[in-house]
Amino acid sequence: MTKAIRIKKAGGPEVISWEDVEVGDPGPGEVRLKHTAVGLNYIDVYHRSGLYPLEYPSGLGLEAAGLVEAVGEGVNDLKKGNRVAYASPPIGAYAEARLMPADRLVKMPAEIEDRQAAAMMLQGMTVQYLIRRTYRVSKGETVLFHAAAGGVGLIACQWLKHLGATVIGTVGSEEKAETAKAHGCTHTINYRTEDFVERVREITGGKGVPAVYDSVGKDTFEGSLQCLAPLGMMVTFGNASGPVPPFELGRLGQMGSLFITRPSLMAYTAKREDLLGAANELFEVVLSGAVKIDINQTYPLAEAAQAHRDLEARKTTGSTIFEV
Repeated sequence: MTKAIRIKKAGGPEVISWEDVEVGDPGPGEVRLKHTAVGLNYIDVYHRSGLYPLEYPSGLGLEAAGLVEAVGEGVNDLKKGNRVAYASPPIGAYAEARLMPADRLVKMPAEIEDRQAAAMMLQGMTVQYLIRRTYRVSKGETVLFHAAAGGVGLIACQWLKHLGATVIGTVGSEEKAETAKAHGCTHTINYRTEDFVERVREITGGKGVPAVYDSVGKDTFEGSLQCLAPLGMMVTFGNASGPVPPFELGRLGQMGSLFITRPSLMAYTAKREDLLGAANELFEVVLSGAVKIDINQTYPLAEAAQAHRDLEARKTTGSTIFEV
């Protein structure tokens, strides 16, 4: 027997329980992993709350690092003892050990520590597809990134600076503004005290930006559209404040032939070659020192409920991991 987080219904952090579970032998194409560190991400809140429905009972979590304990039939590129990491379904990373499809695992470079891998795979590959594929940011461009002091935001600020872009980032406090600036954010806007639309227009000389990256959702969606230059791209990739309400597509034409997309990491890494490409590009910028992964909060895995409370209360910055 081993231990894992389980939920039996959707709800608040109180639905999370720490239980004994049985992990069997890996089947064809599977690997049994012993986790060494597990990542916390906002999508875990969406799964727990029911915004993204699950079948119950269910585990939680999409990201972890660990050691291969056993491999199933047909698994040829992994063996017992390999260090691997992942940021992918099936859900259930909040566990001491589990089974995983081998084709969703990535071997870790020796220079990447397990804690670091668990803190960066989902958020780092999210940044990779956002700024290198969804809207490919070029040197000299200025973009708006909401929640710039969050886990995705801090990685994005550093990576965008490395690319030669200027980052305007929204934050919720002066402390978070300083954190974002220290990680490459050129201009910070405290959305609690400033009108971010006015500030973006002021910073860009009225031109607006070619791309907005928005994980906040309902509270920032309308303003984000107003920050875009003609032909700009609105990238909405999260719902921290709630889902975006119904929207009349005709307005995109009226506002300057804007583009809008709702991408997901799972779609961008569905093909094995895309998964490896994203991971390798992430490893490259981390190993070069261009992007540093800040693990600012650590919890025992058994205390996942408290970690969810702190995340939803916006008490966290950077990456958060669970110790196993």
